[in-house]
Amino acid sequence: MSCPFKPKWERRKEARPQELLAAALNLFVERGFAATRLDDVAKAAGVSKGTLYLYFSSKEDLFKAVVRENIVPLLGEAEGMITAFEGNTESLFRELTLSWWRNAGETKLSGLPKLMMGEAGNFPELARFYQDEVIARGEALLATVLARGMQRGEIRNIDLEIDTRLLIAPVIMMMMWKHSSCVCQIEPEKLNVYLEHYIQMAWNSLLIRQG
Repeated sequence: MSCPFKPKWERRKEARPQELLAAALNLFVERGFAATRLDDVAKAAGVSKGTLYLYFSSKEDLFKAVVRENIVPLLGEAEGMITAFEGNTESLFRELTLSWWRNAGETKLSGLPKLMMGEAGNFPELARFYQDEVIARGEALLATVLARGMQRGEIRNIDLEIDTRLLIAPVIMMMMWKHSSCVCQIEPEKLNVYLEHYIQMAWNSLLIRQG
């Protein structure tokens, strides 16, 4: 008599790449890049390691796919929002920040900045990849927003390179806080309060000084 409860990978030998990417993201965030094994990713997705290799040739290839399938589309959506937005730049800045937090900050993706910060030295090729695909593109889209504000006379003239990085840094720190609670001791439910204060303080710092 055969057993009706077969291991998941025996019941379904094929998995869609998205299932593998979701499993990989969870493990990368929980364990870090170095400590994540492809065996564990395959097991978490319910497939054999051989099935995983049908889609991804290495752990590095898998990590890049996680970034390209999850973060890069969000950047594309943000760029589209900037192009189509018709309101004032303060509203654009707010909507862009809140949208990013909803789609990245409140999800497992929030763990990737901490991962990259901690492991960039050991994996410089992945660090360069993340810089090119995520950080540089994120800085460019925020710089576009700030340039729009200057052109419309809504904010003072600023150094786009420096001030863009200064504005991005607090959001990255908030994402890292979520995965460093033993250090920062900030309750998750208070992160939205921090976000609101950040938006107000950031925008007020950009306004044209009177007198």
